[in-house]
Amino acid sequence: MRKLLLTALLCVPSALWAASADIDWQMPVQPDLENLPSLQNGMRLYVNYCLGCHALGYQRYERTADDLGIPHDVALDNLVFTGQKIGELMSNAMSLDMGKKWFGAAPPDLTMITRYKSPEYVYNYLKTFYVDDNRPFGVNNKAFPNVGMPNVLADLQGIQREACVQKPKIAANGGEMRDPLDPSKTITEEKCGELVVDEGTGLYDAEQFDAAVYDLTNFLYYTGEPSRLERHRIGIYVLLFLVFLGCFTYLLNREYWKDVH
Repeated sequence: MRKLLLTALLCVPSALWAASADIDWQMPVQPDLENLPSLQNGMRLYVNYCLGCHALGYQRYERTADDLGIPHDVALDNLVFTGQKIGELMSNAMSLDMGKKWFGAAPPDLTMITRYKSPEYVYNYLKTFYVDDNRPFGVNNKAFPNVGMPNVLADLQGIQREACVQKPKIAANGGEMRDPLDPSKTITEEKCGELVVDEGTGLYDAEQFDAAVYDLTNFLYYTGEPSRLERHRIGIYVLLFLVFLGCFTYLLNREYWKDVH
């Protein structure tokens, strides 16, 4: 696995993952590999919106379906659109040369993106596309300035733009500043560059879209190390075994030395 990870990183130019330090990195909850509905929905979103450009070259449909509790016939009918067999890798038809010609850089394999970057990066990246008429695809991104890909989730999220909005003014201690004459009122200030979605332009509302992006991020967290949950479970048993072994070892040692003065 380490060799595969190093190979993936060497194939991706470092500048490709350049991130903005100005963004407020947030994620509602941590990834949860026991949340099968979330992982299943994340896989559905990935194959529908991402797999056309970004392959999962180290992940197989069969392993994924088994881990996520999806019957093979359901996976083949609803999640495999390339005519591949259930045991094949989750690849696509886009070659590196084609990707470079169309996007300026070949879309990278995302199997281990959450290990290379982080789940928080992926979550914020997917949420922070906004309209920018100066870019080739008409969008830019807060987490990845001057991004070279379209906003593939735009129909779900809606049209998001930069705007100036009134936000609570933050004090030095991190809390919101209150009006000295009326403590029930919060002091606000205008902040420009905030992202606002045009109302009614997306299939999902803000809460639904956040949940969808979380599910997609959760799925990519799973693909980064499919055996992670099993490894954690085995680790618990190993630690319990070591505790019992330590107790018996201590008692045996005391028995050996009880007659030694």
